[in-house]
Amino acid sequence: MSLCCWLILVAFIPMTLGTNPGVKVKLTEKGLEYGRQLGMALIQKKLKTIKVPDISGEESVSPIGKVTYSLSNMQIEDVGLPKSALDLVSKTGVRLSIGNAYISLRGNWRVRYLHIIKDSGSFDLNVNGLTISTSIAIKSDETGRPAVSTANCAATVGSVSIKFHGGASWLYNLFKNFIDKALQNALQKQICSLVPDAVSDLNPTLKTLNVVAQVDQYAEIEYSMVSSPTVSNSSIDLSLKGEFYNIGKHEEPPFSPAAFSLPPQINNMLYIGMSTFTANSAAFVYNRAGALSLYITDDMIPQSSPIRLNTRTFGTFIPQIAKRFPGLMMKLLVKTVKTPFITFNPNNTTVQATGTVTAYAIQPNTTLSPLFVLNLETSVSAQVFISGMRLAGAVTLNKMDLTLGTSYVGEFKVTSLNNILQMVLKVVVIPKLNVQLAKGYPLPTIGKMKLVDTQLQVLKDYMMIGTDVQFSG
Repeated sequence: MSLCCWLILVAFIPMTLGTNPGVKVKLTEKGLEYGRQLGMALIQKKLKTIKVPDISGEESVSPIGKVTYSLSNMQIEDVGLPKSALDLVSKTGVRLSIGNAYISLRGNWRVRYLHIIKDSGSFDLNVNGLTISTSIAIKSDETGRPAVSTANCAATVGSVSIKFHGGASWLYNLFKNFIDKALQNALQKQICSLVPDAVSDLNPTLKTLNVVAQVDQYAEIEYSMVSSPTVSNSSIDLSLKGEFYNIGKHEEPPFSPAAFSLPPQINNMLYIGMSTFTANSAAFVYNRAGALSLYITDDMIPQSSPIRLNTRTFGTFIPQIAKRFPGLMMKLLVKTVKTPFITFNPNNTTVQATGTVTAYAIQPNTTLSPLFVLNLETSVSAQVFISGMRLAGAVTLNKMDLTLGTSYVGEFKVTSLNNILQMVLKVVVIPKLNVQLAKGYPLPTIGKMKLVDTQLQVLKDYMMIGTDVQFSG
């Protein structure tokens, strides 16, 4: 992994201009510094692969006349990059600069002069004061994933110091100057061909981006750009779609994301803002998929509970049930009738859900006889947390209101069922829901990415994740 790992965050791909994002990402200077540290190892490794071509030529050297020379079999021994910087250029992009670098190499030399005299040996070469400067461009490839490349590159070799071994020492000084110049030119060309290669080597890793990430059998979430990155002197800010869809069917919900902004932050490398639009698009998808429904039978009620799902228990509150359907087990169907609505307020996440509870008596031949339909209004509070590379949650019941929708057994007081329905929600429905919520949904990732020292805040209309990041492998 390298500094360019961070550039994934600058190119989350296909752009749909003019749409507010559901998710915002802020990459800080601290994050770029971590990327720079990782990147230097990659650049250093790449520079060690420099293949300096054999150099040969002919020069007139006083007083012996023409000297034919060649330098061959040049191999890099060491590369040092003691000083480097990765800078944000407002409204432009990212600039990488390396200074005071050095390269050491070894090779063989051979000369011929006066047409018949030959000499040869080996040499050590030290290149000092090497500077490299390049601008990094980010674009979308043909698959809709990010690709990085160098927009320009400049390399300057400060000085070249060569030490010859073997042969006549008086001869070295005669052709040392023009060999120094030839080596200097050759190295400058090689360096500025390898730096783009080092940046491009990241592209296979960028192709691992989960631009569309599957959540479960019902849903996937899309992380694509809705506008170009905003580059300031202190951060790179990204606007991502952050929208849930049914798998295989991308249907837009009847609501749109509202604008929101992440506040300035400097403590962590990365900040991710998730708006209520993202959460509500999930609710829309699961409701459309019919996933927000649950059949409840007596075996799902704890054995210790005195309340059972049978006509005897319900007959205590609604006598006509016991009279018309004596000694039968019952089944409840709890389902939403419209998309739940999620709100974010400081330190508070609330879900409002409207649904129905339909009660059935189970006949001996397994036929279901409807008893009544209740309208159900519930409010739950959610706790949201990070689990690995996923955003997960758990809910608790705040309140519940019941009204009678349809009765097939005559009139009765709905309030008499409050305790039963509250128990069913608390011990069956909500635990089942929390099992699913604990699985979470994936955050945008590349490669072997790990979140470190993560904090989550719920704010007005969005939640914000502040985190450091580590890459391995």
